[in-house]
Amino acid sequence: MTDDHPRAATSAYEREVRLLQRDHRVPAVSAALVRKDRPVWTYEAAAPGYGRGVDAQYRIGSVTKTFTAALVMQARDAGLLDLDDPVAKHLDVPQHGDHTIRRLLSHSSGLAREPYGDVWDTLDVPDTGQVLSDLARVESVLPTSRRFHYSNLGFAILGHLVARLAGGSWEELVVDRLIQPLGLTRTTVEPVEPVAQGYLVDVFSDRVRPEPHVNFGGVNPAAQLWSTAADMATWAAFLAMPDEKVLARSTVDEMVHPLMVTDETDWQRAFGLGLMVIPRGDRVVHVGHTGGMPGFIAGVYCDRTTGTGAAVLGSSGTAGQITVVPHKLLERSAELDPADIEPWVPGDAPPDELASVLGHWFTEGTEFTFSWTDGHLEARATGQPKQLPPAVFERVSRDLYRTVSGREAGEQLRLTRDDAGKVTRMNWATYRVTRDQQTFDQQQ
Repeated sequence: MTDDHPRAATSAYEREVRLLQRDHRVPAVSAALVRKDRPVWTYEAAAPGYGRGVDAQYRIGSVTKTFTAALVMQARDAGLLDLDDPVAKHLDVPQHGDHTIRRLLSHSSGLAREPYGDVWDTLDVPDTGQVLSDLARVESVLPTSRRFHYSNLGFAILGHLVARLAGGSWEELVVDRLIQPLGLTRTTVEPVEPVAQGYLVDVFSDRVRPEPHVNFGGVNPAAQLWSTAADMATWAAFLAMPDEKVLARSTVDEMVHPLMVTDETDWQRAFGLGLMVIPRGDRVVHVGHTGGMPGFIAGVYCDRTTGTGAAVLGSSGTAGQITVVPHKLLERSAELDPADIEPWVPGDAPPDELASVLGHWFTEGTEFTFSWTDGHLEARATGQPKQLPPAVFERVSRDLYRTVSGREAGEQLRLTRDDAGKVTRMNWATYRVTRDQQTFDQQQ
C-alpha cells in the first residue's frame, strides 16, 4: 500500500516548477516524480493557452541516448558483443571502424559531434544508409581517449550497430526491448497527440516563435524520442532500481561508473556508459541525461540511493534551467518526504570458521572492523561515513575470499590460521592485516 505525498512536499515541488516557468520564461513545463512508495506525482505550469496537460508529449532529445545505451548493454549481456569490440567487427563502415563500442558510449572516441554536412543549419538529416556511408568524409577531431567530446554521430552508429545484431531497426528494437516491457505507453518514436509545441523565446522581448518538428532520420538513436514527464520519471526510476528482466542491476551499476569527466578543469559532471553522473554534495550522486531539440529541453535524473526518478520537460529551446530542476525535485523529495525507516532485523549467526575473523584489525596502520552482516563478511574503516558502502567479501574456499564490492573490489582476502584453527592474520590485496598496528618491516 502506498501513501500520498505530504502536502508540504508537493507544494515545494509545484513551487520549483512554477518558478522555472515564470523566471525562465518557458511557455509550458511538465514535471513528474516517481518513487516506489508513493503514487506518481505530475504537474504542469504553463502560460494561458500553451499548456496541453500532464499527458502531453515533449521531445526528449538526447535522453534518447540512454535508451540506445541500454540496448547496447542488453546485447552485451546476451553475448552478442563486447564493449571493447571495434565497430567494424559488427557493422560495415567505410571509416572509423576502429572506434570501440565503449569509447562511443562514453563520448571518449574523439569522433566528430555530428554526421557529415550542416545538419543543424539545413535540417536535412541523412537516412541510416547515408549516415554510415558518409563516415568516409567525417573527421576524428581528437585522439581516442584524450578527453570528453560529445558525439551524436557516435550514438547513431551504436543504434544501427545493435539493430543490425538484432536483425531489425533501432525504432523497432527500442519499442520491443524497452518501451513496451517497462509500460512507457506515452513514449514513442513519432509524436502522438496531445503534443506540446516547442518554441524559441526571444531574448529581448516576450515574443515566442514555434520551432519545426524535425524527424532525425539516420540519427534517431541519438535524439528522436517523444515522451511525457511521467514516462521519463518512470524511466529514471528504472535506472535507479532496474527490472532485472529488462536490464540487470549489475549492468546499470557498470553504466553508472564514471569513465570520463566532461570538463577536466571543473569536475562537476562525468559520463559513464551512456549516462551522466552528477555529484550533488554530501556523497549524493544523480544519474540520468539531459536533452535538447528545436523548441524543447529535457532533464531526466534519478537518485539511486532512494530509488527516485524525476523528469522536467519544457517547451523552450533556450531555458537551460529546465535541466537543473529535476535535481531540485529529487533533493526536495529526500528532504521533505524521506522514505520510511525500515527496522533492523536480527539475522543468522556467522559461520564458525569466521568467528575469529570478526572484530578490529589493522592494515597499513588503519583500523578496520570486520563483521558478519546480512549474510556476508564485510569490512569498514573506522570512522568511515555511514553512507559509504563497506567492502563486501564472497567465499571462494574456507580460507579464501574475494572482494566483490567496495574497497579493493576484485582483490583476494586470504586467511592464515594457527594450529588451533584461529585466524591470526590476513592478507587483503596482498597487504598484511593484523590485530595490532605493525610497521611494514615488523617481524611477521
